[in-house]
Amino acid sequence: MSDSILISGALANKPFNGGNAWSRLSWLLGFKKLGFDVCFIEEIRPDACVDSSGNPSPFRSSANVRYFRETMEEFGLGNTCSLLCTEGNEAYGLDLRQLTSLADRATLLFNLSGHLTIPDLKQRVSCLVYYDDDPGYTQFWHAQGNTGARVSGHDFYFSLGANIGTPECPIPTNGIKWHATRPPVVLEDWSVTAQPQLDRFTTVASWRGAYSSMQFNGVTYGVKAHEFRKFLELPQRSACAYEIALQIHPSDHRDLEALSDKGWRVTDPKTAAGSPQQFRDYVQSSGAEFSAAQGIYVDTNSGWFSDRTVRYLASGKPALVQETGFTRHYPTGQGLLSFRTLDEAVDGAERIAGDYGKHCAAARRVAEAHFDSDKVIREIARTIGLSVP
Repeated sequence: MSDSILISGALANKPFNGGNAWSRLSWLLGFKKLGFDVCFIEEIRPDACVDSSGNPSPFRSSANVRYFRETMEEFGLGNTCSLLCTEGNEAYGLDLRQLTSLADRATLLFNLSGHLTIPDLKQRVSCLVYYDDDPGYTQFWHAQGNTGARVSGHDFYFSLGANIGTPECPIPTNGIKWHATRPPVVLEDWSVTAQPQLDRFTTVASWRGAYSSMQFNGVTYGVKAHEFRKFLELPQRSACAYEIALQIHPSDHRDLEALSDKGWRVTDPKTAAGSPQQFRDYVQSSGAEFSAAQGIYVDTNSGWFSDRTVRYLASGKPALVQETGFTRHYPTGQGLLSFRTLDEAVDGAERIAGDYGKHCAAARRVAEAHFDSDKVIREIARTIGLSVP
């Protein structure tokens, strides 16, 4: 009998976000590929349930449940998943009684952002791992006593903030040993899709992200919009085309107009990348990625690296992304290029366009060497003492 792994995170809470879905699916499919039995558990509040237009909806008929069901079934996880409504004792998939029995047998709870909070489930699992994909926010909130970070009560802590705990990173550890990890990709799910030449740089983004600016110890850390504005002139400085599948609020219409005026093509992310398959198609039909990062990742020198960028690399698409301190950990210059300034971004784009085939081949090699789910999960398993089947 294979060991059972419980994995918890927000997927149905963010419907029509194919990139977010992949950031959850990669852990599920990665553990499954290594021989574990996996079960995905998600909690959702009634007030988070909406219909396809974003209006409030009952749990059962909500777009959230439909998105959850379709995603789980598409990847062969339809019988080993549960979406739990936090009120009314409603569930899609496994109910709480079935989950309790499963938790009693589970070897590990892999808890993305501490999403699973139900004490009766957590206390039954012998090993609890916290996975942090928002370095800076998580630790600042925890240091401020914000229980929304949901950090406490785990046995091991892993973060995409690879520089946390080092002198050059101001993110507080709060007495926790944060183990560095990487966003995994199941390489078989992301085949190389070659193109003869570079047609356009793309990315999928939220202009302000899920959280607002953060203040800590008198320093304000900004959001992605603050960083992206520094590079608005890139299309005018480069012969390449640039496109963003961008979630942006109508109140940011001035930014949207500025993007258009500077030569950026903006497309609807729900249409371009709303489902996992649409997201994969969008990435694999792109020539390369260009993206800025959240200000908090940049200004803390966190070492954060994007799960989205990993998909581009695995597909053989070069990536030109803003430096967050990740260059200490990954090779750059071929396939993966970093920038801090507009001039560096212009230079990076020209280098990719000038030897496109070489950079495409190098991109896949970076993914294979550093983000292969087998390697990432085996490293975690060694750290926590988990035997891999």
